[in-house]
Amino acid sequence: MCDVAGLGPAGLAAVNLLARLQLTARRAGGRIRLRDPSTTLCVLLDLVGLRFEMEGQPEQREPPLGVEEAVEPGDPAV
Repeated sequence: MCDVAGLGPAGLAAVNLLARLQLTARRAGGRIRLRDPSTTLCVLLDLVGLRFEMEGQPEQREPPLGVEEAVEPGDPAV
């Protein structure tokens, strides 16, 4: 988990830092999740094609919370 709220103004220096951090984490078999990214930082990361998991978002391997319901043809209405 990387708290990016204190990074200061979002710019290319912050994007470069996060890209290097992500590369190092992946080489070590880990991953980086961002906490409290600014809207500007999210836009910049998206613009350069970097994808990070954000705190509060479900992990990609976890199904999102919700109800899954299957209906069989011919089931009576409840």
